[in-house]
Amino acid sequence: MANALAQHHPHRNVRLDTLVRLRWLAIIGQSTAVLVVYYGLDFDLPIYACIAAIILAAWLNVALRLRFHMTQRLEPDRAAWLLAFDIAELAVLLFLTGGLQNPFAFLFLGPVLLSATALPPRFTLMLGGFAVACATVLVFVHYPLPWDSEDPLQLPPIYMMGVWMCILLAIGFIGVYAWQITEESRQLSDALAATELVLAREQHLSQLDGLAAAAAHELGTPLSTISVIARELERAIAADAPHGDDVRLLREQAKRCRDILAKLTELSAGGEPFDRMRLTALIEEVVAPHRNFGVTIDVITPSDRAAEPVGARNPAILYGLGNLLENAIDFAHDRVLVDAKWDEDSVAVTISDDGPGFAPEILTRIGEPYVTSRQHHLNDTGEEPTGLGLGFFIAKTLLERSGATLSFANRAIPERGAVVRLHWSRSDFERPLTFAAA
Repeated sequence: MANALAQHHPHRNVRLDTLVRLRWLAIIGQSTAVLVVYYGLDFDLPIYACIAAIILAAWLNVALRLRFHMTQRLEPDRAAWLLAFDIAELAVLLFLTGGLQNPFAFLFLGPVLLSATALPPRFTLMLGGFAVACATVLVFVHYPLPWDSEDPLQLPPIYMMGVWMCILLAIGFIGVYAWQITEESRQLSDALAATELVLAREQHLSQLDGLAAAAAHELGTPLSTISVIARELERAIAADAPHGDDVRLLREQAKRCRDILAKLTELSAGGEPFDRMRLTALIEEVVAPHRNFGVTIDVITPSDRAAEPVGARNPAILYGLGNLLENAIDFAHDRVLVDAKWDEDSVAVTISDDGPGFAPEILTRIGEPYVTSRQHHLNDTGEEPTGLGLGFFIAKTLLERSGATLSFANRAIPERGAVVRLHWSRSDFERPLTFAAA
């Protein structure tokens, strides 16, 4: 699954309906501003040229609505062209109404901000550059700002340079900020989707015993019929008949199938160790697949087993512990220690190794999606393994859903190695497992 996620990157795009609706909103705002300034405030401005630019934007919206389905998701380059049109149309209106002296000049930020949240970075850079170029031209070339002709407004050049610099910084800073927030949200969404897939897979595996019981029940009747008919045929056919051996083999194989189904039925029975498991049995199930691979795994548990907690055979706990243990084995030199403790109120499991420990720069961010330190550890072939950094995130998410709290640390100097501590309240650990309806 990790490889599949590594090869798949979310395709950034935007719905056509979103751009059309936002442009209608801009058209309404632009029309209102132009009409209020010309008729309400009685300021002189090239009204017909302004209306023509606004009508052009409205015509584009109508053409898009007639030509395409509004639910269509645009390719990034096509969306960028439409946003570039919005910047150009705004630049024309500002050219006709005072350039950067017009307070609406800050609306240059709008299309760039939308691109930062929905399109790849290269298109945002191009649109930002185009907006800055338009703003730069408007510093020097524009019609007068609509104002009282008897008391014309004259803004000093140094102030206009400050406005230009403010627009430039706003496009750069807010654009980068919006892109960063959106990217983190997208990564978190992808990581949560991966977690849901893992949990669903583990739940399906846990439900296989129920499917085995259903299969045993359904197949029991036809196998009984086959056994009865085979027995009758064996009695009716002489021992030295040509097909006598075949009939006996058929009866024996039918009996063998019934024995196998009987075992499946037994495995599907409730109770320990299938529906519920002691903590030591759960740890052993997690540890067993990783033994005999060159790293010693020591499991330490209290000697008094009288009060040992018994919890549900929770796929989230099994996968989460398995992931943490596998990571410890990957980085360990010789030994991994799994220490389990419990009392009347709590259950704790600590997994530690003697490897290099967590990298200091990622220690405080462990558990976030796409945070990995595998580039700091060489495998047996001397190559640097790659990873998405989803392992800890998925394990942490699943374990926290079971009620656990996790903490990550390094061993105190002079010892080396990573330490992962898990803690449950006893009631959370022993809580029965319930599956959501499909």
